[in-house]
Order: sequence, then structure tokens, then C-alpha cells
Amino acid sequence: MRIDKQQIDQHNTDLQKVHQKRFDFAKSEITNPESIIQKLIDFNVAIPSWALGTGGTRFARFSGAGEPGNLEQKMEDIAVLHALNNSSGAISLHIPWDIPSNYTAIKKLATDLNLKFDAMNSNTFQDQKGQALSYKFGSLQNTNKAIRKQAIEHNIEVIKHGIELGSKALTVWLSDGSCFPGQLNFRKAFQNTLEGLQEIYAALPSDWKVFVEYKAFEPNFYSMTVGDWGQSLLYANKLGPKAFTLVDLGHHLPNANIEQIVALLLMEKKLAGFHFNDSKYGDDDLTVGSIKPYQLFLIFNELVEGMDARGMNHATDLGWMIDASHNIKDPLEDLLQSIEAIMISYAQALLVDRTSLNKAQENNDVVAAQEILQSTFRTDVRVIVAEARLRAGAALDPIAYYRNNKIRESLIKERGVNNITTGL
Repeated sequence: MRIDKQQIDQHNTDLQKVHQKRFDFAKSEITNPESIIQKLIDFNVAIPSWALGTGGTRFARFSGAGEPGNLEQKMEDIAVLHALNNSSGAISLHIPWDIPSNYTAIKKLATDLNLKFDAMNSNTFQDQKGQALSYKFGSLQNTNKAIRKQAIEHNIEVIKHGIELGSKALTVWLSDGSCFPGQLNFRKAFQNTLEGLQEIYAALPSDWKVFVEYKAFEPNFYSMTVGDWGQSLLYANKLGPKAFTLVDLGHHLPNANIEQIVALLLMEKKLAGFHFNDSKYGDDDLTVGSIKPYQLFLIFNELVEGMDARGMNHATDLGWMIDASHNIKDPLEDLLQSIEAIMISYAQALLVDRTSLNKAQENNDVVAAQEILQSTFRTDVRVIVAEARLRAGAALDPIAYYRNNKIRESLIKERGVNNITTGL
């Protein structure tokens, strides 16, 4: 389905009076709102092709209704999001779940929907139908050279798909590891993985990047071959200048200082970007900002400071993507909530008084530094984010528009109640 621009305009007209009153007040309280609004308009977060359906728990999957049954329908859903928030203008494909059957047609559809293709994602964490060899004991780390070769060839195939679509990056997440002491020779597993990544790296076009994602645990619970940012950074440094470390917010042990990790990776020019989500106990893949909004703000605080120090473009120099599992929510509503949380934290980070914060840090004035950050975090910037959407032609209140116009009901009518999202 497509969103009617006139309906969005009417939605905004109905809310304009109240919004304008709130925005006028915010402008009087916030320094340089116009600069912040423009940065918000420019900022976009990619939506992964696997995020448009209802995800699963370890025990079951409770499918939603009206889910997209093919890549074209997934792209249409992302276009709905982008029409409502102007911040979701890219799709990140998962291969082999979403291999285009016709590149020309898919690229034309992307143009029609005002979408771009973000990083491509490979899959060696599960066996696919008809796959010759199993990844039960790992892919790139595997003791069997033929299995390692199969994983390498898959990643190179993913790169080829991305070239056809105009993507510029490959994300590699490996579930490789071990469940019990003694199961794995750590050194050999690292070396095997590095050799495989080096072959994949050699297949990258000159203007491409490879993102090496890490995870502290799961599916292996004794060791992971790329288990933390240090291991990922080792691989990235050994691979070369086109390799970077990708941070998934849920892929850390509880209470990890992700903002410090981000600051150091950015300083070393090895931060690829983010998979945004949230978690309570482990990798829960919850709605962004739903559990630890202050941490999300602190991460963006380090991002803004570090990117500005290097003269980087906030919108384009890092990769931004949501990676969440919508087990009980409408996926589109959940994604709208996640994008909103990201934009709020980004706006708050742009508000931080850097001069005062730097002065407090230099003087070891702990109280002043804390007050600056907490005061900024408590500033309500929702109306600033809404104003950015308004100026870009999107909806002042995306969730309200989505519900009032019964978008899910329309999708169910169009697709039926039993449509199953590919890959889930």
C-alpha cells in the first residue's frame, strides 16, 4: 500500500495549532533549534528486511496478520514508515531470505518508493534449505575447510547481490563459538576466521566496507569467536582500512559501558555504525529506548562529540540500522517507536553545551558535568523532532496517523491473515 500525501497534510493540519504552541515555547528554551531541525531532517536509519514480520521467541513464533510475504511487500512497508517519519529511507537486505528475483524491477520499485539499499547482511548462523554442509559447529571457524569455503562463497555471493542493487557495505555476524570448555581451540578458531574474512575482504569493491559484528553470548554459551568489541577490532585492524567494528546495542554483557566503547572505536576510526535495539537481561532485541533511554542518550552524546571532533557527517559517515524482534507488537508500530527514540536521543545530544561540559571535565567538576548531561536528557525535545518531520512532509504524530487510518487493517485486507514473512 502507499500513503496518501493529502491525508498526511490533513493529519498535520488537525494537529498544527497545538503543535505550533508547543514549538514556539521550545524555541524560546532551546539554543539554535534550526540547526538541530536540519540535522534531524538529514538523519536516516535503515530498516532491515527481516524486521517487518513478527519475530519469534526461543520456544514459538506467533505470527501477525498482514505480514509482508515477499521483498516487494517489505519495501512497501518500509515506504509506509518513511512517509510517516521521513527517517526510514533505506532497506538493509538479508541474504538468502530476500534475494531479488529481478534486480531491475526491485531497483525501480526502490526509486518509486524513495528508498535506498543499505548494508547487505550474510547468514552463516543457520543452515538453509538444500545447503550442502552444516554450520552446526561453526562457519568461518569450522575445523572443516570445505565448510569454511562454503561460508566464504556465501559472503562473496552477498557482495555480488549488493553490487547489483547499489549497496556499499557487507555486514558479517558470526554465531561461531563453543558451548563447553575444551570443545574449541581458541587460537585456531581465530586464525580460521581471520583467513576466511581476508578472502571475503579481498572480494570487496574498492568503494565498499565490511562491518564485523560481535556478540558476547548466544547461540554459544562458553565462547564466541567474535565475542566483544576488542575481538572485532582485532579482525578489523588485521583486515585493512575497509573493515570496521559494528556495534549492536544488545550484544553486550549486562551493564557494559557501550558509550565508552563507541568513543574509543570512533577515536580509532574503526566504528562502522549501529544496530539499534534495547535489552533488559540479555539480547532481547526490544524497542529502542524502551528500557535504557539514558544510556541511548549517553551513546549519542559520545557520537556527536566524536564525530564533530573529526569533522564527520552525522547522517552519512556511519551506518545506522534498527535490529529488533517484534514478538508481540505490530512490527510497524514498534519500528515507528524505535525511530522516534533514536531521533529524540540524537536531538538531545545535539543540545549538549559542549563548551561548559569540556570546562567541567577539565576542572574535574564532577557535579557540574553530571548536571549538564542530566539536565539535557530531561529536556523534552519531542516537539523539535515533530517539527523536523512536519517540514519534511511527514506526520506530526506517526503512531496516531497509523492507527487512525487503520493501516494494519488495510494490510490485512490486502494480504490476508496468514501471510508469513520470508526468513522468519
